[in-house]
Amino acid sequence: MNLLVWLALASFIAIAYTYIGYPLVICMLAKLSPKPWLRAPYATTVSVVIAARNGGSMLSRQLARLAHMPDENLREIIVVSDGSTDNTVEILRNCKDERLKFIVLDAHEGKSSALNHAIAQATEEILLFLDVRPTMNASALSRLVENFADPAVGCATGQLLLNRDGHDASTSAVNGLYWRYEQWIRNCESAWDSPLGVYGGFYAIRRSLATAFPSGLILDDMFQPLAVTRQGFRSVIDKTAIVTDTWPTNIRDEFGRKVRTLAGNYQLLAGQTWILCPTNRLWFQLVSHKMLRLVMPYCFITLLISSMALAIHHKEWIAFAAAQWSFWTMACIGTRLRIPGIFRLSSAAGAFLVVNAAAVVGLYRFLFTAGPLLNIWTTSDKALPPAPKKASASA
Repeated sequence: MNLLVWLALASFIAIAYTYIGYPLVICMLAKLSPKPWLRAPYATTVSVVIAARNGGSMLSRQLARLAHMPDENLREIIVVSDGSTDNTVEILRNCKDERLKFIVLDAHEGKSSALNHAIAQATEEILLFLDVRPTMNASALSRLVENFADPAVGCATGQLLLNRDGHDASTSAVNGLYWRYEQWIRNCESAWDSPLGVYGGFYAIRRSLATAFPSGLILDDMFQPLAVTRQGFRSVIDKTAIVTDTWPTNIRDEFGRKVRTLAGNYQLLAGQTWILCPTNRLWFQLVSHKMLRLVMPYCFITLLISSMALAIHHKEWIAFAAAQWSFWTMACIGTRLRIPGIFRLSSAAGAFLVVNAAAVVGLYRFLFTAGPLLNIWTTSDKALPPAPKKASASA
C-alpha cells in the first residue's frame, strides 16, 4: 500500500508541476527578474528562405504577398522546391520578382535539408524562415527586424494568431485554449531569457549564427533557436510582429500534426546530446517544459491505476479515482461530440487527451518508423482552407 501511495503522490506532483507549477515559476521569474531587450529601427537586409514541397496555390499566394510587401529590408527571396511533384516549379519559373532565387531538388530531402540549401545561397544579414501558409501583417517583418537592434538577440519570432474557422470542437480547443496556454509560457520564457522553440513558419536569425540542420531533422524551429542560445545569444518573441496561420481543421489531422511534432522532440533529444547537458543555460526550461511533457501520459496512467488499486481498500481514494475516470470519459466524448452545457469543458478535456496520446504515438513513431523520421511528414493543400477568415489572439 505504501508503494501505491508513493506512486500516486509522485505522479500527481509531477503532473501538477508540469502543467501548473512550472508555468507559474517561469511567470514569476519573468516578472521578478525580466531581461528586456532593445527594439529600435535597424538598418539591415533580409533574405527570406522558404522550403516548399507541393506548395501549390499556397506558394503562389505567399510569393504575391512578398512581392507587394513595402519593406526595403527585404532584398532576397530563396525558395527550395523539395522534390515537388505538383506545379511548384512552374510557379517559381513564372514568378517575375527579381529578388527571387530558386533551387529545385529532384528528390524529397526534407525541410531541414532544403533549408540548408537555401542558407548556403543566402547573402543578406538576417535570414527569415518562412513557410508557404502564414500571412504576415504589413508591418510584421519590419517589427521583427527591430529586435536585432539589440546585439544580444540572435533569433526572433513573432506572435502567431491561429485561424480556427471551420474547426471541430477538440481541434478548436487544441488550437485555441491549449495554444494560448503554450504561447503564454513561451512569452514568459522570452521575457526571462529565451523560449525553447519558436513558431517555425515565421522566425529570423542572424546569418552569421546559422547552424546547418542535421539531415532528416523535423524540428528546425527548436534546433536553430537552441543553437543560437548555445552561441551566447538570445531568442525572443515580439508580440507586435503578427502572423496568421491555419492548422488542421479536424481532430484526426491535428492529432497527426502533434504526433510528428512530438516524434521530432524525441529525435532532437536523442540526436543532439549537448541540449541535455546542464551547461545548456536553458536546461531547466528543457526539463520542465519539454522532457516532462513527454512522460506525462505515463504519469496519468500510473496515477489512475494506483488510485483504483488504493480505492479497493481505502474509501477516501474512491472519489479521486472516480474523478479521473469522469475526466477521461468526458475527454473521449469531447473529441467526437458537442454536448450542450459542458461543450467547452469537454472539448478542452478532449484537447488534453489528444496532446498526451500524441506523445505516446510520437514515441512509437520515433522508435519504429522505417527509414528517416521525415517519412512521417506529409504535406497536403487539401488539409488546409485556402484563406484564413478569423484569428484567435494568443496570450
